[in-house]
Amino acid sequence: MSRLVVVSNRLADPRRPAAGGLAVALGEALNRTGGLWFGWSGNVNEEQQPGEAHLQTRQAGRVTLATVDLAPEDHAAYYQGYANSVLWPVFHYRLDLADFHGAYLDGYRRVNRMFAAKLLPLLRDEDVIWVHDYHLIPLATELRALGCRQRIGFFLHIPVPPPLILAALPQHDWLMRAFFAYDLVGLQSEADVAHFRRYMLNEAQAEDLGDGRLAAFSRETRVGAFPIGIDVQEFERLGRAADAVQTCEALRQEYSRRKLLLGIDRLDYSKGIPQRVRAFRELLEKYPENRHSATLIMIASPSRDDVLAYADLRQELEGLCGGINGDYGDLDWMPLRYIHRIVARRRVPGLCRAVRVGLVTPLRDGMNLVAKEYVVSQDPQDPGVLVLSRFAGAAEQLKDALLVNPYDTEGMADAIQTALHMPLEERQARHRALMETICTHDIHWWRKSFLDALHAPAPEAQAQPPAEPRAALPTPEPV
Repeated sequence: MSRLVVVSNRLADPRRPAAGGLAVALGEALNRTGGLWFGWSGNVNEEQQPGEAHLQTRQAGRVTLATVDLAPEDHAAYYQGYANSVLWPVFHYRLDLADFHGAYLDGYRRVNRMFAAKLLPLLRDEDVIWVHDYHLIPLATELRALGCRQRIGFFLHIPVPPPLILAALPQHDWLMRAFFAYDLVGLQSEADVAHFRRYMLNEAQAEDLGDGRLAAFSRETRVGAFPIGIDVQEFERLGRAADAVQTCEALRQEYSRRKLLLGIDRLDYSKGIPQRVRAFRELLEKYPENRHSATLIMIASPSRDDVLAYADLRQELEGLCGGINGDYGDLDWMPLRYIHRIVARRRVPGLCRAVRVGLVTPLRDGMNLVAKEYVVSQDPQDPGVLVLSRFAGAAEQLKDALLVNPYDTEGMADAIQTALHMPLEERQARHRALMETICTHDIHWWRKSFLDALHAPAPEAQAQPPAEPRAALPTPEPV
C-alpha cells in the first residue's frame, strides 16, 4: 500500500481532541499507511535567513509530523504578502483589496522552493502526495524540478474566480501553469471547475481531452469538483457533550421570549457580515412585528486585525451594530448582540441548536462548513432554518436551504422573515433533505473520493513512458 504524504501551510496533530474535521479525516488516512504530514510550524524564527529552514520531525502515533519555521522576511512576503494580500482577495473577487507588491511573489516562490527541498529527502518511491490550498500552488513544479515522479494531487479550499479576474493577477500565466505539475486538481464546486477550465482553454490554450482532463505545457492534469464535508458523527458527539448542552439551555432560558438568529464567522470581508446586518435592519423596518421578538447574535471572531482592510471592516461593523441597537433597542430588548472574540468550538453545536435561523451569507466562499454544522446541530423534531448565500460553494449541495443574494438587502430581509415564520412541517422536510446530503457527502466521502481519483491511472497512462523531470517555472519578470 502506498504511503500518503500530506502537505499544507499549517498542520495539526490528528490525535488531539481539538483537531478539526480536516485533521481527523487526514489523520485516518495517514495512520493507515504510517504517513507523513509536512508544513509550516507556525513559528517565525528571527535567526533564520530567507529561503532557509531547519527541518523538525516528531511522531503522532503512526504519523510523522515534519515542520519548518519561517524567516521573518519569508513570513512577510509568502504568508502575509502573496498568499493573504494577493491570492486571498483576488480569488474572492476583491481586486480592489489586493496588494500587488513585486517582492511578495519572490517570497512566495522562495518558500515553495524551500518546502520542496526539505520535503524531497523524506519521500519514498511509492508515496502519493496531497498538497493543500493556495499557499502552495507551485509546490509540485518545484518538486518535479528536483526529480519527483510520485503522483501529486492538489486541493484548493478557496473559490476560483472567473478567467478575467484571474488574468488581472500580475504573472497569472506563471501561477496557473503550475497546476499542470499535478496529476489531479480538486476544487470545491462545479462553478469553480467551470471557471478553472475556461481560464485554461482561453488563456493557456489548453487542450480539452474529455473526462475532466486538460493538456498544456507538455503535461496533462485532471480537474474535478470534490466538495468538502464535515465529520457528521464527530459534530453530533460534540453536540451531546456537556458544554454544548449547557450553552443551548442557557440561551433558551435567557431568550425564552425571543426568536434567535445567528451569524458566526471569522471577521473577513468575504463573509458578507455588514450586508447581513443591513438585512436584519431592513427586517425590523419592513416587518415591525419582529421588534421585541427577534434577536440576532452576531459573532465575528478576530482575523488579521493588523491588516488595514480588516480594521476598517471591524469599524464599519461596530457602527452598524450600534446603530441598530440605538435606533430599535429598548430597556428590555436589544435587537443585536455583537461579539468580537473566538467562541470555543465545543460550544458551537449548542449555540446553533438554540437558534431558529442560521445566517450564512458570504459574498463568496469556497464551501463554508458552518452552514453544514448548523444543519447537523438542529433538533430534527423542531429544526431551525438555514439562510444561505447562493455565492457559497455549499449552495450547490444545500439546495433545500433558503438561498439568498447577500447584495440584495430587501430580498435577504424577506428570506429571513420567511425563515422566522416557516411552518414546522416545511422546516422538518427541508432539514431531512439537507441532512441526507450532508451525511452522504461528509468529510470521509471527500477524502476517499479524492484519493481514489488520485490513485486511479489516467486513460492510457500505463502505455506512456514516465515523464522526464521538468524544469522549475521560469522566474517571473518584476511586477
